[in-house]
Amino acid sequence: MTGISQAVRRGVPDVEAPREPRVSYRVIAAGGAGVLLLGLIGVFAGPRWAPELFTPTIAVETSSTQIGGAGTPVAIGTYQVRTEVVSVQLDGAQVDAQVSMPVGAPGPRPAVLFVHGAGTGKYARAFLDQARTLASSGVIAMVPNKRLDTYSTRHRNYVSMADDYLRSLDVLVHWPDVDPARVGVYGESEGGWIVPVMAAKSPEVAFVILVSAPVVPPRQQAAFAVDSYMRNTGVPSALRRAIPRLTGMKLPGGGFEYLDFDVSPYQRQLTQPILMVYGTADASMPIVQGPEQVIADVAVAGNSDVTVRYYGGAAHGIRVAGILAPDFLRDLSAWVLGLPGDAHAEPRVAGAVPYQKYQAVAVGAPRWYANGDWPFGSVLLGAVLILLGPMVLLVARIFGRRRVGIAPDLRWPLFWMGAGSVGAMLGLVGYFYYVARLALNYQQAPLQVGGGWVLLRLLGIASVLAASVVGLRLLAKRERVHQQIESSRTGVFVVGTTVIGSTLLLLALSYWGVFPLGLA
Repeated sequence: MTGISQAVRRGVPDVEAPREPRVSYRVIAAGGAGVLLLGLIGVFAGPRWAPELFTPTIAVETSSTQIGGAGTPVAIGTYQVRTEVVSVQLDGAQVDAQVSMPVGAPGPRPAVLFVHGAGTGKYARAFLDQARTLASSGVIAMVPNKRLDTYSTRHRNYVSMADDYLRSLDVLVHWPDVDPARVGVYGESEGGWIVPVMAAKSPEVAFVILVSAPVVPPRQQAAFAVDSYMRNTGVPSALRRAIPRLTGMKLPGGGFEYLDFDVSPYQRQLTQPILMVYGTADASMPIVQGPEQVIADVAVAGNSDVTVRYYGGAAHGIRVAGILAPDFLRDLSAWVLGLPGDAHAEPRVAGAVPYQKYQAVAVGAPRWYANGDWPFGSVLLGAVLILLGPMVLLVARIFGRRRVGIAPDLRWPLFWMGAGSVGAMLGLVGYFYYVARLALNYQQAPLQVGGGWVLLRLLGIASVLAASVVGLRLLAKRERVHQQIESSRTGVFVVGTTVIGSTLLLLALSYWGVFPLGLA
């Protein structure tokens, strides 16, 4: 019969042998187990991040920020302002400083020395409005350039910086028409860690002004700021586990010792009147916890002269849309000119109602494998190992070793394992950069932030699935695969470097929270 196949005539059923599916249930099971394991490693690799809700102990007494019962003693703009640039000799360096003076103001006058925040500080660009406002009200103001030869991202010493600024203070104290008993120091942002050191070391500091001061140690403030920015940007909760792992780690090459600087021991020595100023829109600073800490610290020295003012809608540096809040300039002049009487003026805490949801807490230190050179070294080593395989194959073939190769059923899974893990790591770095830009600009992009995180996780899971295929095929067909890659040791080398390199990158991805587990 013509429709009967040869196989049936032999008594063998005419059916095709079953083909092994490209993605079997074993691959899915192994991949799922791999993702679960990496997720667990990521969660428990530590340290965890769970900031506590903050309960304030100080409260705003009135909405008016005005200082002193009689208002501003001398109106802003009363005097013309003259400036003069002088050189200040430091220990091993010299800086220029600009002095702003009220023309025709009867002496002796109060004076204020300005201390810069983070970044470079030039008198030509920093504190222009504050210095001119004070001078036009009758206060002599000095803005020195920041010393930069001992100041860098990796190395800075707040005690040494205080000593440098004290040399400028000495020049200001002896400036013509300055009342030596009424010379104070204004510190903004990072300067809030320097000014208390100056005030504790020098009796010439008559009063202290802290503007947008962090108060807590730098590492603690950095974690607080990153957490605030991330919550505002809307990043997934799993990504926030990276906060203590990034801010708490020791970075490669050493340095950054200043991140653990504690200003509290110096604040506990302060007996001078203190004015603390914050903007309610400043998400980078613990705007309620900071004043609470200062009030508690100076109380150790028997000092209760702390005045706190909050300016509604103002961000870091008391700026609204980049412009200094006018009421702040008015109140700054009034407080300085009203001393010593305004040191005790009521209300002590006034202005817009501040809101701080979470407490700035100490940051845990990552374990040895995630500290110092280890995390960066392992990622670099993983990438190098993955890239090394194709380069070795290429060189071998250039030199005529035609039999060098990888088993056909390993080539694509091996490629996707290596390419996927490298791509996911590059994607993670790019994602961190994008989120950081959004956070620093206090912007939101829910679709990009949420969608990017999902895509990043899918890429990581795809890499694990490819690794599962490689692993299962190496185990199930180890004899045949072994023969196919034994044509030279180069094949074994390529498989080994790709597997090891991909494993290192997948472990790094798990540490930074890429693999979903449903745990924050």
